[in-house]
Amino acid sequence: MAEVPAGKLVLVATPIGNLGDMSPRAVQVLGDADVVACEDTRRTGRLLAAAGVHAKRLVAVHEHNERGQADALVQRMLTGDVVALVTDAGTPAISDPGERVVVAAAEAGVTIEIVPGPSAVIAALAISGLPTERFCFDGFLPRKGRQRAERITAIAGESRTTVLYEAPHRLAATIAALAEACGEGRRIALARELTKRFEEVWRGTLAQAVVHTTDVEPRGEYVLVVEGAAHVEATEADLDAALRARLDAGTDKRTAIAAVAAELHLPRRQVYQAALRLAPGR
Repeated sequence: MAEVPAGKLVLVATPIGNLGDMSPRAVQVLGDADVVACEDTRRTGRLLAAAGVHAKRLVAVHEHNERGQADALVQRMLTGDVVALVTDAGTPAISDPGERVVVAAAEAGVTIEIVPGPSAVIAALAISGLPTERFCFDGFLPRKGRQRAERITAIAGESRTTVLYEAPHRLAATIAALAEACGEGRRIALARELTKRFEEVWRGTLAQAVVHTTDVEPRGEYVLVVEGAAHVEATEADLDAALRARLDAGTDKRTAIAAVAAELHLPRRQVYQAALRLAPGR
């Protein structure tokens, strides 16, 4: 009996807005695949119809069922099926479902390929006007709490350009938090509705961004590109001034110490000692 050839997993990037960005190779792979695993079968069905693709089978793989679906899809691949993996927009597994499927396929020794294409991260970075040689992607920030504060503090001290995603109703609060942690003079680009009809890129400082997001109602999905921190040797006067500014603004001592240590690239213990000297009773 002939051995059944092993299948494979193919990650397929899909348009983030403009349907014209669907590549010929993506169309071919999606049409040839035995299974198209997608975040939303209805949305992907409309995309495939617009591209003239007749998929053999659509299977939903989203954040709530990916863990279980990953094993089932790998079993299909091991029996010879080609599984094409897409999300609602952009590149699978990048701040979207797909990572668990890739991990499971890799652990099972399944061949994994990719059809590269649209990515909101790369698109926003490329047109931001900020340094692109070294960058990091931080996805969506936690909505509240200590984890959010720690992530923002880390961004304040990051020397590379940072790319973030944000929803419109949380944009103003995130910009304000970044301005407090990074300093109002740090540059930022706000890219919204990339490749769509109302695509827009706003560029300025964080102080200007606070005003902009107050004056203009945020609409659509945003990608934030934040300039990296400049590494300048901080003096004792710089340390004292940075601490006083935060403490006088009402920031609690622990948060102020963490933010200043990240901003000035100083050991937290050194900043802690300065805080004790400046505000011993707080």
